[in-house]
Amino acid sequence: MQTLSSRLAAGEILIAEGAMGTLLIEAGLEPGGCPEAFALERPEVLARIAREYLAAGAQVIHANTFGASPLKLAPYHLEGRMEEINRRAVEIVRAEVGGRAYVAASCGPSGRMLAPYGDAQPDDVETSYRRQMACLIAAGVDLISIETMMDLTEAQLAVRAAKSVSGAVPVAVTMTFDATPRGFYTIMGVDIPSAAEGLIAAGADIVGSNCGNGIERMVAIARAFTAVTDRPLLIQSNAGLPETRDGKLVYSETPEFMAGYAGELIAAGARILGGCCGTTPAHIRALRAAVDARRA
Repeated sequence: MQTLSSRLAAGEILIAEGAMGTLLIEAGLEPGGCPEAFALERPEVLARIAREYLAAGAQVIHANTFGASPLKLAPYHLEGRMEEINRRAVEIVRAEVGGRAYVAASCGPSGRMLAPYGDAQPDDVETSYRRQMACLIAAGVDLISIETMMDLTEAQLAVRAAKSVSGAVPVAVTMTFDATPRGFYTIMGVDIPSAAEGLIAAGADIVGSNCGNGIERMVAIARAFTAVTDRPLLIQSNAGLPETRDGKLVYSETPEFMAGYAGELIAAGARILGGCCGTTPAHIRALRAAVDARRA
């Protein structure tokens, strides 16, 4: 395949996969359990999820490494198996996609709050990310995808960690925003112009947003990013906001509803479209069909 960066530079629209956590819960992930442990204990589940998203038309598929940094694994006493978890998670996806899709490495927040608001020191957080990035890049990922970030400083530490390991592997960063009367802000008070400027200064190749919003708000978020940067945008929306019904979280946006906004999302500047919480292979199949129909 061409490199992911070259295809984006040529203006191509790519489809990423949907939710991981939603499908792991369906597969039996217990409340409070470690999702990343599936790479060691139930690799067949991760293989099936990758196959289903590939069959649905995903061209970028993330490995199950969102919480696989040493700091994030520490509460589960799995930090000593960090290298194995990251390597196996990538290997599982690569074996299933067989060069038919790009393998992305998901990297989420450390779970620690940086000083002075918390007790985590920036150097320790960056070191934790660097150790994870080294494993992922050695495993041969096509994209580092730093996701669900709310603290701009932590996101910048993660970008710098990735770039210190390799300047060749592209780095995407998506932040999670809430709608307020003054516009979109993360819970740490970061607005979209500040996010775009800070992430690009740190070295991000792709920026955008994931989680926290359904597809309609993500269109507005994409427009706000496009107003301040020409970097390619990665947008992965929830299937709406969750509601609790009969003790279960339910997401109301159907595949057809989400796909109905694909054109607006592309017009707003999105270049990689995917899904986050509540989305399934059916949502990705509908998004892929909508994008393919625009090309026809």
